[in-house]
Amino acid sequence: MSVIREQALHAKEASYVLSQIGISEKNHALLNIAEKLIENSDYILAENEKDIAKAEENGVRTAMIDRLCLTKERIIGMAEGVRQVVALQDPVGEVISMTERPNGLIIGKKRVPLGLIGIIYEARPNVTVDAVCLTLKTGNATLLRGGKEALFSNLALTKVMKEAIVEAGLPESSVELIEDTDRETAKEMMKLNGIVDVLIPRGGAGLIKTVVENATVPVIETGTGNCHTYVDDFADFNMALAILVNAKTQRPSVCNACESLLVSQKIAEEFLPMAKKALEEKGVEIRGCEKTREIISVKAATKEDFYTEYNDYIISVKVVSGIEEAISHINTHNTKHSECIVTSNYENSQKFLKSVDAAAVYVNASTRFTDGFEFGFGAEIGISTQKLHARGPMGLEALTTVKYIIYGNGQIRN
Repeated sequence: MSVIREQALHAKEASYVLSQIGISEKNHALLNIAEKLIENSDYILAENEKDIAKAEENGVRTAMIDRLCLTKERIIGMAEGVRQVVALQDPVGEVISMTERPNGLIIGKKRVPLGLIGIIYEARPNVTVDAVCLTLKTGNATLLRGGKEALFSNLALTKVMKEAIVEAGLPESSVELIEDTDRETAKEMMKLNGIVDVLIPRGGAGLIKTVVENATVPVIETGTGNCHTYVDDFADFNMALAILVNAKTQRPSVCNACESLLVSQKIAEEFLPMAKKALEEKGVEIRGCEKTREIISVKAATKEDFYTEYNDYIISVKVVSGIEEAISHINTHNTKHSECIVTSNYENSQKFLKSVDAAAVYVNASTRFTDGFEFGFGAEIGISTQKLHARGPMGLEALTTVKYIIYGNGQIRN
């Protein structure tokens, strides 16, 4: 038996235990995790430094190293995220409905854990903690397979969390981390039908595409973020600039960062020079369409640019005829993640909300808010861009399924 299969089977056994425990036991374990993260922050940071040093040696881009990097403040933020999950209501066991049929059967529907959740992700150590605390809160076990770039960090975080979980009296295999980061291990994990109940990929387009195309285990597809900001005819320019700069530059390596700016042609000549100045002050490279380049001097955008999630200080810009073309362009080029309109026109805002096909659609706010923490879910397991089971930031409810419970008094079917 392979090591991965053995780990998965141990985690599967743990999932049966976790599905039966109460909220106080789960919260006790989570509070232990939060405390242990803070207590062991020096150890975690030392291991994280090994990953950062290796990434720098390999010439990894600065924006991607930011994803990998941990600091005291980020560890404190992780611990706070865990505590927020503790404070949230446990959805497990909630009876969603209860009805009585004419034959006397009482049929109810309640929330139950999914079981063993597999997470395949890249250079994001925070995902290790987010995944474990959310799955544990919902009575699920976790099988983790992180990227090689974050191996030392993930090992350290998993070690600390396992200690906290065991001290709380729960199975050590409630969380298992696959240490072999070879591609073949990921492929093996994708085929663990009957053991892994659902697989959630978190990472770039390549990783997600590979998982979706190769997994035989059910997959919840979390998406890449080719997110747009559309500046409408009726936009407040100061507001638009603040939203644009925040969405693009506050943290460009994340999936809810803005990758493309659309500007109505009615305001383009006035707004684009202001946008160029504001973006270039933050070190952003602008790639514009032909109409954009007639107004400001920037690099020419290719067709591919408008489909690209840069995860970097680069943005594509297109001048559109108005809201109809903006919506059409977004629905053609986006990844169904997060989209924003800046406008003071109510009709346009409602048209945008109704017509744009995305998990999160904003009026007059940065796309950077598409996040479980910001939405009040505590940590998040990912942002789903599909439409079945879960969509948008996935908090606790997304990690449950339903079970029908039926009470009878001897009924048989004729």
